[in-house]
Amino acid sequence: MEGLDPDELRRVVADFPAPPDGDRFDRADGLLDGAYGAMAEIWYPELERLTAAYADGDVLRERVLEHVESVPSVRLSDGAAPLPRRREALAEAASILDEVAAVSTWYSELRALLGDDPDELTRVERLLHDVGYALAHVLFLGASTPEQVVSRLRVAYRSVGVRIDDTDSERGAERTTFTCPYRDVAAGQYGERWVCHEKLDRVDDGYVTYLAERGIDYQRPRACPRGGQCYSTVACDAPEQWWPKTAPEAVDDGVDGP
Repeated sequence: MEGLDPDELRRVVADFPAPPDGDRFDRADGLLDGAYGAMAEIWYPELERLTAAYADGDVLRERVLEHVESVPSVRLSDGAAPLPRRREALAEAASILDEVAAVSTWYSELRALLGDDPDELTRVERLLHDVGYALAHVLFLGASTPEQVVSRLRVAYRSVGVRIDDTDSERGAERTTFTCPYRDVAAGQYGERWVCHEKLDRVDDGYVTYLAERGIDYQRPRACPRGGQCYSTVACDAPEQWWPKTAPEAVDDGVDGP
């Protein structure tokens, strides 16, 4: 990516709708199983720290995005199946506290800012994406289930020297934990795992594009935790909904976010 403007990230992060004090917040947060309170007390302070670290060049955009995606949340569906009681609880919480809807709007803007925008790819990154997309036509030919896709994907990982550490299946998702052998390449100049997650992952983005067109959700690796391991998941694409990604007013329409 060409690079995310640290000042723009700071501006968006600073606009977080902080929860008000009082009984109204306590009632709304109770309906959200404490997710709003956990966001404000635990998740948001770490987001502020990572934002400052990104501005100082100490962490990659991918690390900030990883934290953003780990936001405390309330599931509103089980895959494509709605969870009516949780949806009703979200609607009631939003009627009690305007900030519940405002958090969804804010979170949507934050994710959009941090996400991969094809228009912001460098020429080399766009080439890597296109290479991955072309390779996917061969690599995943005839693969139509998560099990078949992940089997091919693990072959691709091993072919470039990636060590598979663990495999797991849960709720229809196939998870692969692995260690990237390139995590320290150019670390002194660009930062740890820059090659893995700012460059080579563009090839994975090509896989993501190809598989999404065929109803398969491939969540490519995000920034590795401190231990050095990464993980990716493959599952059937399903319109799963959760707050704050899904705004209260969007729940009945079955769509995500404002």
